[in-house]
Amino acid sequence: MSKDDAPLRADQTAGAPHPRETLHLFGQAQAEQDFLTAFNSDRLHHGWLLTGPQGVGKATLAWRIAAFLLSQPPAEEAGLFGAPPPATSLDIGMDHPVMHRIQALAEPGLASITRSVNDKGKLRDQIVVDDIRALNKFFGLSATDGGRRVVIVDAADEMNTSAANALLKMLEEPPARTTLLLVSHQPSRLLPTIRSRCRLLRFAPLSPEDMQAALTQAGAELPRQAEHLAALANGSVGAALRLLNLGGLQAYSDVVRLLDSLPRLDRQRAMALAEQAAARGGADKFELLLTLIDTALARLARTGATGRAPQPEAAPQEAAVLSRLSPTPQKARAWADLAAQVTARMRHGQAVNLDPAALVLDTVFKMQDTAAR
Repeated sequence: MSKDDAPLRADQTAGAPHPRETLHLFGQAQAEQDFLTAFNSDRLHHGWLLTGPQGVGKATLAWRIAAFLLSQPPAEEAGLFGAPPPATSLDIGMDHPVMHRIQALAEPGLASITRSVNDKGKLRDQIVVDDIRALNKFFGLSATDGGRRVVIVDAADEMNTSAANALLKMLEEPPARTTLLLVSHQPSRLLPTIRSRCRLLRFAPLSPEDMQAALTQAGAELPRQAEHLAALANGSVGAALRLLNLGGLQAYSDVVRLLDSLPRLDRQRAMALAEQAAARGGADKFELLLTLIDTALARLARTGATGRAPQPEAAPQEAAVLSRLSPTPQKARAWADLAAQVTARMRHGQAVNLDPAALVLDTVFKMQDTAAR
């Protein structure tokens, strides 16, 4: 199957190349070195859990590891010609036959598990047990030339209970010469027994310099307010691309301008924000708006708790607005309490399909009440 004919997948950020097509990994040299150290010591674990914030390179490293492993002969075969020198990098070059097969989705030694498409052609919201059971056929096939096999599960957090139990059995009794790479944004959602059977690779948020390099590689057009993007994305390239694609910088600026009107609410701005949430076909923008409101409330709480606004600013004049509305630890507690209430209510309303505009307006009125106290 060609890349153009491949069905819709859940493991690619809109506006970015697929992780298998990403040439360079930025800001995660320690995680890469930890894997290389294990490989060179002949103590390669069969299960690896790649954890950290979403959008910081976990999937990219998983695909790099897969390509590297599939390019290496098993230890018993390599021994026929003497031990090879220790590997110093996961790079195998785009001209390597393994890389050609991976890019063509034709590598027989690699299986990638993501949320699949249902019979209506839509992505499921979970990885289901049939997705995992499909690996039995993959394991039943002889690996090419008796070589390695690699499985990538992205994201492992999205497995339902049945799928998780099926994968656990594979981790308990791993097929020979097989490495399982589990990408996890929230490892606490995984079965403890899955976590305990995997070697951990931790990923940190990217520095502003690494994030800018990664965004440039992804072909993103960087905004003039690069510091605003860095503050909102929190070191995640995936979050930054989502903000850029959905107008997130302007939306957060609108939230801050609305906050600036409190406690005398600018009703025109409030209605405009609600209309954004209710726009037809705007489910992604509504989801982003919920996240941005959460972010604003969290930054308000942090301002009062620490005595200064977070830096860098995430919108023009944000620091002055946050400092005025949250000048004390007591006010910080009020904003933090509101954040917990609002998040629970908005997520519940979203789950039961309440009117998005009404949810936003209700939240704005609660913010007004908190500012007026």
